[in-house]
Amino acid sequence: MKTAILGIALQLVAGFSVCADVSLPPLFADNMVIQRSIKAPIWGWADPGKEVTVTASWGKSATAVAGPDRRWVVRLDTPEAGGPHTVEIKGSTSITLKNVLSGDVWVCSGQSNMEWHLNRTANATAEIARADFPGIRYFDVQNAGSPTIKKNYSGNWRVCTPQVVAKFAATAYYFGKEINRSQNIPIGLLSINWGGTRIEPWIPSVGFRAMPELKRELAEIERLDPTTELGNPVFKAYVAKLKAWIPEAEKCLNERKPLPLKPKKPEWSHKLWTHQNCTWTYNGMIAPILPFAIKGAIWYQGESNGGEDRKTYGAKMEALIRGWRNVWKQGDFPFYTVQLPNFGKSNPNLPAGGDGWARVRQAQLDTLSLPNTGVAVAIDLGSASNLHPKNKQDVGKRLAQWALARDYGQDIVPSGPVYKQLTVQGNQAVLSFDYVGSGLMVGKKEGLAPTVEDKAGKLSWFAISGADKKWHWAQAVIEGDTVIVTSPEVSTPVAVRYAYAMHPKGCNLYNRDGLAASPFTTEAK
Repeated sequence: MKTAILGIALQLVAGFSVCADVSLPPLFADNMVIQRSIKAPIWGWADPGKEVTVTASWGKSATAVAGPDRRWVVRLDTPEAGGPHTVEIKGSTSITLKNVLSGDVWVCSGQSNMEWHLNRTANATAEIARADFPGIRYFDVQNAGSPTIKKNYSGNWRVCTPQVVAKFAATAYYFGKEINRSQNIPIGLLSINWGGTRIEPWIPSVGFRAMPELKRELAEIERLDPTTELGNPVFKAYVAKLKAWIPEAEKCLNERKPLPLKPKKPEWSHKLWTHQNCTWTYNGMIAPILPFAIKGAIWYQGESNGGEDRKTYGAKMEALIRGWRNVWKQGDFPFYTVQLPNFGKSNPNLPAGGDGWARVRQAQLDTLSLPNTGVAVAIDLGSASNLHPKNKQDVGKRLAQWALARDYGQDIVPSGPVYKQLTVQGNQAVLSFDYVGSGLMVGKKEGLAPTVEDKAGKLSWFAISGADKKWHWAQAVIEGDTVIVTSPEVSTPVAVRYAYAMHPKGCNLYNRDGLAASPFTTEAK
């Protein structure tokens, strides 16, 4: 009886499906996608000292022995894209995973605009009806925050069909669909998101350590970690208080008096214990799936940090990217970010802009300085009145544009124009761009329809300043692959801003491939 209770307890603590002495985390299950052409980690639990062999139908096998903590891990050579396959995990008993595909696995993370379900987006009924893609598999990690790294999590793989796709994260789905259809390879989508979350809870502690600008956040994390130089004395002081409390408590019990207040465990000084604290969603939702092999990550977040400046949010973005790459130990894997879309309103009489999300968008654009990153521009895909714009089709496509160009060898431009350089020629500010593609144009984008050239239109939302740092609306014209910006108020330009506002309604610089130019300021960080 005690043995049975202990076995049940171990299952509850670990959160894994158990078959006798062999158990697996939820990611290793029927219908899964395993990362192709790699030595993929496969792990689970068995009785200490038990030998476990993993054998795949593609002809590869690997063996490991469970350690004192019951954990075993193998690295199995995976095949090129294809399937279905079976994978057998055998100890004293065995588990067989069926309908396994070998393909590319992408982490899809962020806050509510990444979480937003397909059935709440534009043209949802028609999109759901034709969503019969057996090569797309979707795994949704349930929300969980934790002050320490968790081992357990919950979720299950679903094959993409019209019957289940309505609750798929729309941006992830449209991203995966583009790659699946273009490359004819299986795609696994790991949906790991939580509406309303700030960026800080998604960053592992090693990410904070990489950025000196975040030393305050790092100090708070380490103060609550008894293993660190900063946290160890804090917990020693806490234990000392506990020791002093115990005899007082015993005395009160003996005298039948109320107990004195028990000393509080060290806690966050500036917030409640919540999933919004630094590292909490990383601890509860990302760390438990490590080191599951992936192709890369897509990220849609920033609204909850929308009031921050460029340097602050930029440091956090860099901490996130560097931190995830560090803990995954797969090198500089692709990391593609959705730049925040237009939302709310901006005063057209303030050419300096910089209001609302403008600075966060620039911080997101700054991540392009890191290797193997991309930014999907969405400044023309938002809504003045809807924090969750319904056009997730173009968001997913623009993320996929980066992946198809960078990771799948397609000869396409990965993005709309991105500011590269300012050259001053007299009273003219001459702007050059990366990702011009087939050329620059004044464009117009309406809903889900493709971008069209506005031949009678003029560029808007360009502002210019001189050394006095006073901003003026400017005239901007396309000349070849450059934009010439001038103002009668500025004789010697120093800086230019484009669409640098919360809602630059009507901003209209595109490349002829139909992709919007990113908002920017030419000023250094």
